[in-house]
Amino acid sequence: MFGISWTEFLVIILVAICVVPVKDWPNVARFFGRVFKWIRDLVWKITDVSEQIQQRIDLEKPIDDLIENATNDMFSAVKPLKKKKNVKTKKIHKK
Repeated sequence: MFGISWTEFLVIILVAICVVPVKDWPNVARFFGRVFKWIRDLVWKITDVSEQIQQRIDLEKPIDDLIENATNDMFSAVKPLKKKKNVKTKKIHKK
């Protein structure tokens, strides 16, 4: 968790309890409650946005496949043009 082990986290909390006066504990608890709520909401929003992006990617992939298949079908249905054989043409000389 944030590069801190549980024992280090426990020591930080114990020091904070010793340093913060008893009368300020409710305010500190409210502050940390707001911070945790803000972080939780932020994580939910990030998760929501990533899911929406994934859904859009999933929706676009079948459309790309459909376009590719239609294009391939269209080109396979059209026969390539054959080159005409060399036709001898008469040259007309102007005098």
